[in-house]
Amino acid sequence: MTSITPFLWFDNNLPEAVTFYKSVFPNAKVEIVNDFMARFELEGQKFNALNGGPQHKFNEAISFFVSVENQEEVDYFWDRLTADGSEESRCGWLKDKFGLSWQVVPTALGRYLGDTDRKKADRAMQAMMKMRKIIIADLDRAFVG
Repeated sequence: MTSITPFLWFDNNLPEAVTFYKSVFPNAKVEIVNDFMARFELEGQKFNALNGGPQHKFNEAISFFVSVENQEEVDYFWDRLTADGSEESRCGWLKDKFGLSWQVVPTALGRYLGDTDRKKADRAMQAMMKMRKIIIADLDRAFVG
């Protein structure tokens, strides 16, 4: 059976990274992790990883989208993924302490931005553009005007 699995290149900190992701995601499974490679799963998404060294770095061209339902989940993932040397960006984007980019996005944002009333959708978009972590209550207020 054909499948596609992200393959991540870490800078000699793979066991630490797998331990970190396992602590962040409640539904994490680790198949194998050693000083050379790892196979693990986060919330049903399988990953392979290599302890490849400093030759290649992660960048924002690839990110992992964490879809959540409520502010409690936004806060949970944002707080954990931005811990210990991470870098917050705009519109729900961040880089974790390993340089991997994530988007922590509530499903409400997709509903608002996809609404057929373009004035409401545009207000929600403008509100989101001013945020780092997405605040659902602020989106709600912007959407209704």
